[in-house]
Amino acid sequence: MNKSLLLFSILIFLSGNVLFSQVFDKPVRKKSLETLEKTPFSMQNDSLNNSGEISVTLSGKTKYTDYKIISHNRDTTYIDTTLTIQKDYKFNYLRTDNFELLGFHNQGQTFTNLGYDFSNLKLFPDIGFTAKQFSYLDIDEIKYYEVPTPTTEITYRTGLQQGQVLDAIFTLNFSKRLNVSLSYKGIRSLGAYRRSLASNGNFRGAFHYRTKNNRYAMRGHITSQDFFNEESGGLPQVEIDKFESNDDNYTTRARLDVNLNDAENQFNSKRIYLDHSYKLVAVKDTTNNKDFSNLKFGHIFTNETKEYRFIQTTTTTAIFGDENSANARNEIAKTTITNNELNLEFNSKYVLGQFKAKINLTNYSHGYDSILNSNSNISKIKLEGNAISVGADWNAKIKNFQLNATGNISPGTGRLSGNFLKGEALYKKDSLFALKGSLLISSKSPNFNTLLHQSKYDDYNWQNNFNAVNTRNLGFDFSSKWINASLNFTNIDNYTYFNENNKPVQFDNQITYLKVKVSKEIKYWKLALDNTIMYQNVSSGSSVFRVPELVTRNTFYYEDYWFKGKPMLVNVGATFKYFTKYKMNAYNPLLAEFTLQDTQEIGFPTVDVFFNAQVRRTRLYFKIDNVTSSFTKKNYFSAPNYPYRDFTIRFGMVWNWFI
Repeated sequence: MNKSLLLFSILIFLSGNVLFSQVFDKPVRKKSLETLEKTPFSMQNDSLNNSGEISVTLSGKTKYTDYKIISHNRDTTYIDTTLTIQKDYKFNYLRTDNFELLGFHNQGQTFTNLGYDFSNLKLFPDIGFTAKQFSYLDIDEIKYYEVPTPTTEITYRTGLQQGQVLDAIFTLNFSKRLNVSLSYKGIRSLGAYRRSLASNGNFRGAFHYRTKNNRYAMRGHITSQDFFNEESGGLPQVEIDKFESNDDNYTTRARLDVNLNDAENQFNSKRIYLDHSYKLVAVKDTTNNKDFSNLKFGHIFTNETKEYRFIQTTTTTAIFGDENSANARNEIAKTTITNNELNLEFNSKYVLGQFKAKINLTNYSHGYDSILNSNSNISKIKLEGNAISVGADWNAKIKNFQLNATGNISPGTGRLSGNFLKGEALYKKDSLFALKGSLLISSKSPNFNTLLHQSKYDDYNWQNNFNAVNTRNLGFDFSSKWINASLNFTNIDNYTYFNENNKPVQFDNQITYLKVKVSKEIKYWKLALDNTIMYQNVSSGSSVFRVPELVTRNTFYYEDYWFKGKPMLVNVGATFKYFTKYKMNAYNPLLAEFTLQDTQEIGFPTVDVFFNAQVRRTRLYFKIDNVTSSFTKKNYFSAPNYPYRDFTIRFGMVWNWFI
């Protein structure tokens, strides 16, 4: 990521001319800032609920709603610099609420799934190595900005032992119709145990543009992402005994031996994405007896490459079995998918909204440069092919109902053949409540690493011809000021997983999975109790699909403004999290996947204490992780052989500024 970081720095430097030219072109700004200093702090907080001007005001016409964040689906939100308990949940390396995840002890390592989401599956299979992709940013996770002035957000968080996390976002407008953003998230954290260094980076550059008459529009992004981890293989049993006995000689965790002393894995990816469209017919009046209006032709280009390799430089280990040392080398798996989508979109009184017809031309390649192990029976070094798929999107609004549907079918018998259908209906009753129902039906090939994998270790070489994985998910979501709840019911045929022998296999029967989640915050005076409870049940297939029956998170906190003039908003409290015992999947560092195990049940509570504060547009976070670990039983593990983090103090901040 050095090249990406250098490019990021150069572009910010070059943007300085634009930035300062905007400053000197607007002499009224000084007056606006002077006015701001006289404004009570309680009126300066940036919030999505504010109705007036906020502290980023540069003139009487600029409001917080001018600082827009546009999602991949073109939903618009605003830059929000408030301090809430939800912001505390998202103040982590992933920058998302990780309620359904259990992190390993060091930031930048992988996560164990405590719950699964099948509501938004991808159309095509992925390279796999899923344990390396929790912090990977997909196409739908890239944000586009539209701001009237240069805007920056800096997020900082301390690492474990040595290192830190930094996420920097810089966006500006070269004109009202052209906005550009540059972002970089990097982490380097040593960790408390041996061989647990994490060094990751996510670079993103995005833009969107439209012509004066709004007929032609274009947006796109480039990403360069890399994830490097030293792999310890966890603790051997003799060291686990020392950990669980709370031996005073090993409270410094680096004194404990680990299973692997020279193992590393690396995941790299680069992506180019371009989406542009032209309105062939643009009619402002859509009720003038015309069959079509705003007829639009579009093209989307995507090229994405992912690479994974497991590295052992000198020694071998009995953990992975026998090896073919004659051809020992670094195994590099590479997947490239190139997709061109042509689409035609229009509004019609006959379809009650927007309708888009599309055709996709896809080329894929997955494999290796040569046969890595002469003891294997592999006959192919690459899986390659092409596919054509057709589909449609439909979006309509009828009074309080919003209807959305998307579908795609790829005929044939190739690895990209299959189908995808997702529909949802949303009913919103003013600001009282919203109810959404959704249905997803998907059929696609398993991930490529289950079909073809090579290694210098004999037991890690396979070439499979699996059936398509068929998934059906029915979901309901209810949100209101009283309670939020969701229910998902999922059926999976040909579920593909890694068994106790670290081999990919398909389950002969059907997986039946129920997930119910409820959240409610209770407030009284300056105190609040935020509760989230998730219940899960696997009525069929529990022998291979394993989740804890109950996961709960309860946060009790105090929130108030401090000091004269209310310059600081603080919330102080503690978060309790617990999941019931179950046979948690084991982590395999060679595969970067989680595999079945039948020897250990894991489930434990944790308590985190926090002090957060907001001063203007700066949010400060101070947290003590697993505060009870110093006097409770040492039974906390992120996966078999991998202890969860001990008592850890963390500090961080999020800082926005607008010029």
